[in-house]
Amino acid sequence: MNADNCTMFTTKAYREDQWTTHRLLIWTAKHFAKQQIQSPRLAAELLLAHVLKTTRLKLYTDSERPTSMAERTNLRELVIRAARHEPVQYLTGHAPFMTMMLQVNPSVLIPRPSTETIVEHVIQREDHSSNRNITIGDIGTGSGAIAVALAKYLKDCRVIATDLHADALEVAGQNAQAIDVDQRISFHQGNLLLAIPEGQKLDYLVSNPPYISDPEWQQVAPNIKDFEPHHALRGGIDGLNIIRPLLAMARNYMKDTAQLVLEIAASQAKQVLELANQTPGLTPTQILHDHEGLPRVLVANAT
Repeated sequence: MNADNCTMFTTKAYREDQWTTHRLLIWTAKHFAKQQIQSPRLAAELLLAHVLKTTRLKLYTDSERPTSMAERTNLRELVIRAARHEPVQYLTGHAPFMTMMLQVNPSVLIPRPSTETIVEHVIQREDHSSNRNITIGDIGTGSGAIAVALAKYLKDCRVIATDLHADALEVAGQNAQAIDVDQRISFHQGNLLLAIPEGQKLDYLVSNPPYISDPEWQQVAPNIKDFEPHHALRGGIDGLNIIRPLLAMARNYMKDTAQLVLEIAASQAKQVLELANQTPGLTPTQILHDHEGLPRVLVANAT
């Protein structure tokens, strides 16, 4: 099926009142599946909810709602772009993360479920603490997904979020305001940990850095390779161009009881663990597995 072949729901193939939310959702999901779009049902839900200015849940609770020709025309235009692998999150301007809906645009990486593993680990570890006030550094914050989520769920924490790119920090700031946690997040522009205020020591140092190696880049899906910012994805020949300096610098910014929580590629788990073992002041404790069961997050304690 051609990517542009989605005129059916703007024709009179069905009576006007037969193009319900349910019928459009089913048609769009099937179309995306044929075009080999990642998570076709979710993509269809996100686009249709955006067009109808409603929630994904209401697509099901109000499934027999008739749609107008204007709504179907708007959806058709977005479906054509999505079928060409333009990310649905950029088309709608929003991406889900944890229980939040965050603003995104092509200047920031689209947050993904694997990154939620970082947030979940910190929250679970703090559940066993005595409501202490903690300071978290989020390096390369991008959309602010990690920083905003931690500030939302850990009411006593303060987050220092850094990024090299001003346009990313603008998006992160907007998300912090939208979730009403901007009073507890400070944003700093600069290279990695060098953007952390002088003398600041952290209870957690978290990051989702670029880590895709040059060989693995050749296998990256077009919706990522052609649209998302390369500087947030590519990590050089072995994928460790950013991870190496992060590990080397980390201990200088960590309290004696602090943890480093770092997202990595599953293919790098063994190599990153060895690097951390060789880094003075760090003792790796474990590699966490993400929601797909892949080894994706390094956890290392300050020593």
